[in-house]
Amino acid sequence: MRPPAALAAALALLAAGSASARPQRIVSLNPCLDAIVLQVADRDQIAAISHYSHEPTSTSSGAYGLTFPYTYETAEEIVVLRPDLVLTARHSSPATRAALKRLGVHTELFGVPMSVEESLAQVRQVAQAVGHPERGEALVARIHQALAAAAPPPGSRPLTAVTYQSGGFATAPGTMMDEMMRRTGFVNAAGRYGLKRTGDIPLERLIADPPDVLLAGQGHPGAPTWADRVLRHPALAAVGPRMHRASFPQNLTFCGGPVLIEAAQMLAQARRDALESRR
Repeated sequence: MRPPAALAAALALLAAGSASARPQRIVSLNPCLDAIVLQVADRDQIAAISHYSHEPTSTSSGAYGLTFPYTYETAEEIVVLRPDLVLTARHSSPATRAALKRLGVHTELFGVPMSVEESLAQVRQVAQAVGHPERGEALVARIHQALAAAAPPPGSRPLTAVTYQSGGFATAPGTMMDEMMRRTGFVNAAGRYGLKRTGDIPLERLIADPPDVLLAGQGHPGAPTWADRVLRHPALAAVGPRMHRASFPQNLTFCGGPVLIEAAQMLAQARRDALESRR
């Protein structure tokens, strides 16, 4: 049954008003917010993203992010873009945030998610801010699907693992990556090496008590990661067969949102490969 003409006209006006209320010049100052906004906003809504999304080792937005303008987070660069919405994070420059506030630029401040649920809430918040809440819900559904697909079979024995990235840093217990490891069939072994927050694990501790899986960062030509150097150490010769190495890009450890989809897929593949190597 079609609505009366007057009601239909009112609904059309409401939809048009909602669309016109959407921000038309969005600037994001954080790579994790970049990754979300690129998924939920229209392309022509985005005036610029952060410079981190143009750096191969830190981007969480992939090749798509490289097609957008970027800033180095200075108030001067941002004001020139005439934004009607600036997405900022706790790590964004306090001076820039203060300057934008003085100039009356509309900003939204986002925290750092420490769990998957907090990350999903942030996806919804960003989608609401850019005027496309339905796209936020669609992205949340895709993340849930990826997590469900990456979950190990019921009753499976978890494998111990550590992320080992550039500089020797490992992800500590209590982080979102720690939760992702648990969701995909791993136990984060960083805690048994005494790590209470993200930091490095001494080679001696790794050799004395190797995990089942080393989730090693990917190096660039001529610039191997710390994990590469460690794995070439003579002292690891006897440990190597007992510790499966899996490739796990460092930028998957930084952010949530859509990044969780690829992280879940790679963690699940690492677990399958580690089990296959034992046969």
